[in-house]
Amino acid sequence: MKLDELKQGLSSFWDSMAEGWQHMRQSASTALTRFKPGEATSLPVKSDVDDAFFIPSGTWSMLGGDMFEDERRVVVRLEIPGLDKNDFVIDVQDGTLVVSGEKRFERESTEGRYRVLQCAYGSFRRAFPLSVAVLPEQAQASYKNGVLRVELPKASMEAPRKTSIKVE
Repeated sequence: MKLDELKQGLSSFWDSMAEGWQHMRQSASTALTRFKPGEATSLPVKSDVDDAFFIPSGTWSMLGGDMFEDERRVVVRLEIPGLDKNDFVIDVQDGTLVVSGEKRFERESTEGRYRVLQCAYGSFRRAFPLSVAVLPEQAQASYKNGVLRVELPKASMEAPRKTSIKVE
């Protein structure tokens, strides 16, 4: 009896792990964002960092986002700490909201070495497909506590006109 309980426990554990990995893979597929160093990124050189995983040529980071829609608007919230509101470029292109910018590295003013460097720095681009037509010229954006919020009013859709077609 105890062997069956152990097998059932292991099977339940394995199913839970598989479900967790599946969920993480699905949600991370759109949130995983590449950061490429630009001219203004100011990353330290590899020899100044003891972190074996530090790659100055580019890193990846999770930029989690939420999208909400009601009858009059689409709201997108994107978690991206460490920027100023002027660091963002926000466009609507071919039915997609595109948020891009550059996160710059800020050096400590003291002498020393970086032991761990895990934050992502550089230029990034994140896209959110829009399921409805919006009015980008009326959009509003705000940035507070590391969260960018973009509100896009929906384009007014005329009510379909009723047209009768006579069969001859």
